[in-house]
Amino acid sequence: MSKLNQTILYLKGVTAQRAALLQSELGIKTKADLLSFFPFRYIDKTTFYKINELKNSNSEVQLVGKITAIKTIQQKKGSRLVAAFTDNTGTIELVWFKGIKWLKDSLKVGVPYVIYGKVSLFNRKFNMPHPEMDLLSAYKKKLQSSMQPVYPSTEKLTNKGVSNKVVRTLIQNLFEEYPVISESLPQYLLTEEQFIGKKEALLNVHFPKSQELLAKAQERLKFEELFFIQLQLLRKKLINKTKIKGFVFEKVGDYFNEFYTHYLPFNLTNAQKRVLREIRKDVASHAHMNRLLQGDVGSGKTIVALLSMLLAIDNHFQATLMAPTEILATQHFNGIKDLLGELPIHIELLTGSTRVKKRREIHQQLENGTLHILIGTHALIEEKVKFKNLGIAIIDEQHRFGVAQRSKLWKKNMLPPHILVMTATPIPRTLAMSVYGDLDISVIDELPPGRKEVKTVHRYDSNRLSVFKFLKDEIAKGRQIYMVYPLIEESEAMDYKDLMDGYESVSREFPKPKYQISIVHGKMKPADKEFEMNRFVNGETQIMVATTVIEVGVNVPNASVMIIESAERFGLSQLHQLRGRVGRGADQSYCILLSSYKLSEEAKTRIKTMTETTDGFKIAEVDLKLRGPGNIMGTQQSGVLNLKIADIVKDTSILVKARNKAIEILQDDPNLEKSKNSAILKTYSELQKTSGLWANIS
Repeated sequence: MSKLNQTILYLKGVTAQRAALLQSELGIKTKADLLSFFPFRYIDKTTFYKINELKNSNSEVQLVGKITAIKTIQQKKGSRLVAAFTDNTGTIELVWFKGIKWLKDSLKVGVPYVIYGKVSLFNRKFNMPHPEMDLLSAYKKKLQSSMQPVYPSTEKLTNKGVSNKVVRTLIQNLFEEYPVISESLPQYLLTEEQFIGKKEALLNVHFPKSQELLAKAQERLKFEELFFIQLQLLRKKLINKTKIKGFVFEKVGDYFNEFYTHYLPFNLTNAQKRVLREIRKDVASHAHMNRLLQGDVGSGKTIVALLSMLLAIDNHFQATLMAPTEILATQHFNGIKDLLGELPIHIELLTGSTRVKKRREIHQQLENGTLHILIGTHALIEEKVKFKNLGIAIIDEQHRFGVAQRSKLWKKNMLPPHILVMTATPIPRTLAMSVYGDLDISVIDELPPGRKEVKTVHRYDSNRLSVFKFLKDEIAKGRQIYMVYPLIEESEAMDYKDLMDGYESVSREFPKPKYQISIVHGKMKPADKEFEMNRFVNGETQIMVATTVIEVGVNVPNASVMIIESAERFGLSQLHQLRGRVGRGADQSYCILLSSYKLSEEAKTRIKTMTETTDGFKIAEVDLKLRGPGNIMGTQQSGVLNLKIADIVKDTSILVKARNKAIEILQDDPNLEKSKNSAILKTYSELQKTSGLWANIS
């Protein structure tokens, strides 16, 4: 494929301007990029119509005939070109409003053409604006297919004359220039799976000879794309297990046992025990742990994280926990400090707000080893922060951090610390396989005993008075309420207005001094936010009016109602996260989704899903179907899922097959050294852009 890696400037039909456009608009830099720029739909051109068969259906048709006359008609603004097009059954008008001078010179009268376009009726005459045209002689010679590809495009490309037809012609030129395209899968795999060859698959995905061949071509190319992604992830995992040595936590010592026996506030669930065993097994071996811990909001991930840190401390190592926001880091710090009680464990908090004097103390204690656990935000990855011997690094809501930020934390040691990444955003199985396929995955899939499921209902704005009455009843029982308003960055001013209008109407309905209300939003200073949050946490206010800043973090067991205003403007995972803020105490909790009557089909699906289930994994599956993989877990920034033809939502069975096949091949030939796998190794090597020890840690 090496020659295909040349810039498309070397391809017939590509000027410097066109090359720049294709790169900026579609990301096509090389000939290989163009070859894997796949159509998103096909126009079936198996049928030729006669002019006397045409109906006013605004549909696309294909005709064969000749131009008999051409004329230019002046209009109020500019002019239009009209050609009479005839076959042996009738006449139709072809109309152009752009490129008139060039067209007038290039159209041939009396010569057979094949034309294709949308037919419409105007003044009781059929016409076809801006038809696609090929001379019949050229049409027969072309790499012609009865099903014509339609490629993704942009307005800029269309305006600059790079039409679908131009892209099609460039791809035809490419096939003519490269009659041979090397195979990327071994013969034994093609035979086992009954796949067609690479060249045949590419030809039939761009210019399908039939529906059947198109299906075969798509299956082969989807498998190949997913197979090489899985191969990279699994090889990464293999290298991680065999080449990267991890610190060995040999013993379960006094700190762990003392905490487990005397300080644990409740019995661990079976799921928590299972996950702890998995972590314990990792850190006791000589391998390096690289594990993803998934668990719904409130499933008890923090206890598992703390017990893992105690294992490190028992083996004379330090531990750190990094959270995406100051609120969340502070909450982890306070929560863990309370849990540790009288245990002689030195724990500190480091955030952007930490005073200089305190920072210096923390830096010193970290380096001399007297500081056991450091919890913090991005401040942890600063150059000045140096550990004496960091044994485990835990990251909460890790998709909120970039890859580069995370890797800075790993490099705090000569050897990378054990890594535990946690998320309360449940990840569907297919996405976990594709994005985190190089990690070991643990799931806490049961809630602590005594937790009641949050009751979720949908109400329209017109039911607001009855909702307010319900809130007053809950406050009378001593409960607290969240009221969350949407925050969409593009319309910050509008959102701020909505929030303030909401705050005013709530203040009228819940007047002082009987009721106290906190308000928190993004425009406030951190200290003011903190003050308002604390008033709510301490029970001084009964209602918290906020934007989504409270989505992650605030833990108020006494808050039993979550009102989500304009629920139709929130994504499913956001709705699920917000609902997770209540239901943390023993009382029955409620989530009320308020919306207008105008709901899109997608919004209806989201709201229906929320009222029907509290299972985070079911919700994540629906979310994946609605939004696609690119928007979930920030995978577009990870670059893993830049898929050209496969779709992990629709192609689950192909994904599973590709992963199983990759596992099977690597078990037999871990380094892809066997001659039968030479085609795989060649393609795999070309895909390997990143290398080195740190690239293997997610």
